Amino acid sequence: MKTAIKLILPVLVLAAFTLTVTIAPHTLAFDGTITGGAEAARGSDQTADLFGSTGIFKTITNVLLYVLGAISVIMIIIGGLRYVISGGNSTNVTAAKNTILYAIVGVIIAILSYAIINFVLGSFTGGGTGGGTNV
Repeated sequence: MKTAIKLILPVLVLAAFTLTVTIAPHTLAFDGTITGGAEAARGSDQTADLFGSTGIFKTITNVLLYVLGAISVIMIIIGGLRYVISGGNSTNVTAAKNTILYAIVGVIIAILSYAIINFVLGSFTGGGTGGGTNV
């Protein structure tokens, strides 16, 4: 059985390579340039803009920031509940305070990362919200 697999595997790899080389150039819309590769990889329902107010990076950043903010608010509520039901136990009070502290640190990091991402994307696009030198 192992010898049959050793014999068939190279034939299958060679056949796959041959099909890729002969069929792929005719079926893909790739002209060999970076722009052509990006356009070939983009779906028909996706935006062509990577940057800007409707860009993919901006959309991903906004969604992740929203999720991170929601998780941080939930963790602050959980920390508050843990603090209330700690019953004066110093270990539980410390754990609850740490939960609240880490949630607040998470919110601060999320806000700073949003500012940094906007700055960097503004530098790439050369537009209003970010820095950069428009040389």
